[in-house]
Amino acid sequence: MQNGIVVDSGCDVDRKHIESETCTISYVPLNLQVEEMVYHDDEALNLDEYLAHMEASTQGVKTSAPSPGMFVERFGLADNIFAVTLSSKLSATYQSAVTAKRMYLDEYGKKFIHIFDSLSASVGEGVIAMKIAELLKNGIPNTDIVEQVNQFMGGMRTYFILDKFDNLVKTGRINPYIARIASFLGIKPICADQNGEIKMLDKARGYTKSMKRLVEIIKANTPDIESRIISITHVKAIEKALALKDELLHQLRARDVLIQECRGVTTTYANRGGVVVAL
Repeated sequence: MQNGIVVDSGCDVDRKHIESETCTISYVPLNLQVEEMVYHDDEALNLDEYLAHMEASTQGVKTSAPSPGMFVERFGLADNIFAVTLSSKLSATYQSAVTAKRMYLDEYGKKFIHIFDSLSASVGEGVIAMKIAELLKNGIPNTDIVEQVNQFMGGMRTYFILDKFDNLVKTGRINPYIARIASFLGIKPICADQNGEIKMLDKARGYTKSMKRLVEIIKANTPDIESRIISITHVKAIEKALALKDELLHQLRARDVLIQECRGVTTTYANRGGVVVAL
């Protein structure tokens, strides 16, 4: 029996950490609009071109959730479906997936489809997808997977360090004056998801200090660190990601630390130089 994991393009995860003989992963793309140009956040997206357009524009990027019909199509690709979406407090994608489930069952009849509201984004969604894939590989029944993943999500955290605030300013998510002062002083805020929303936890001057502070926060708030995989994604900042990986491996005893480059949605809000961590 084939199992499928469906994620929206807000999810950053490498296919090789998910796919196996009995499990596949498929993406449902969000749309990203810069001025009059609409980009589809799929495998064909030229991230360099999109990022350059976003940075050159004085307007904020508009994002739109996928239609339910796009989820319905993905729900037909496997016998059992586990879907993971962006936080319902950040995007309408979760509601779109819920509507799609109802549409699919009305049209095609009974089937196992479960949708997880990640209450997160980026690699936060990614580590949830990896957890599902791990449980499927171990032959855990569907209902038990739902229970165990919900428990896992209760202890999961997503953190990020911003280098630039450009699109957050353009979209009105941060005060321009605060952003200018932070940039002038070299302050790097350390943020995290809290109940599905993004909050600032701390701040430090310079990436190295903020990175070390982030590792301290992770160490203090993750008692079961040895059982967790830490996932890192970045916006054109591989050196920063590698430095953070080295610091995490030096200070903590996690199962593994993975790095990948982010997709379009994360690029939109993390901006060039941004680094996101989830575990």
